[in-house]
Amino acid sequence: MSVAIRVRELTRRFGAFTAVDRIDFDVAQGEVFGFLGANGAGKTTAIRMLIGLLAPSEGEAQVAGFDVSRDAEQVRRRIGYMSQRFSLYEDLTVLENIALYGGIYGLDDAAIATRGAALIAELALGAHADSLVRTLPLGWKQKLAFSVALLHAPGIVFLDEPTGGVDPVTRRQFWELIYATAARGTTVFVTTHYLDEAEYCDRVAIMVDGRVAALGTPE
Repeated sequence: MSVAIRVRELTRRFGAFTAVDRIDFDVAQGEVFGFLGANGAGKTTAIRMLIGLLAPSEGEAQVAGFDVSRDAEQVRRRIGYMSQRFSLYEDLTVLENIALYGGIYGLDDAAIATRGAALIAELALGAHADSLVRTLPLGWKQKLAFSVALLHAPGIVFLDEPTGGVDPVTRRQFWELIYATAARGTTVFVTTHYLDEAEYCDRVAIMVDGRVAALGTPE
């Protein structure tokens, strides 16, 4: 299978502190790749480098065939991203958020309308399309944020601890969305500190103090 993400000796320092320390791994196209570790292990710093929001101190990484240091804008055009903190605008409605992000991703009005309608139908949000996002339950917000990150059909989607704070049933439903996304050929890179969620991934990298301590299948 083709490689969607390639990481070699990737390092990030903040002064004397090394947040990410010479990590190496590849992620195959269509793979669900888990990044497991406790809070402060370096997961979010690593993901911010991979999506072009933070420059590496050393090493290199390629995402969708582009170097994250030299071609950060090309990387951002080809990925979806759901941040650790909730990424939708709570004072806008569901439809307004879809339209806003569709425009940011460069979709025209027709594509936004078509894909937005499909998204709302898939999530069964028809009765809440004109509701402010802040009125939705947390689980619905998380699933909506994930779906909006896929609105422009990216080849790779990065999810930074997407199920934090939601109940176990909603977490399972969220992972069903992840499986469906991967089945369509999209690469899913997901960070988590839940051990049971790591078991849902094809392969897992375990981060400890900024380094990859283990890498392989859950088994």
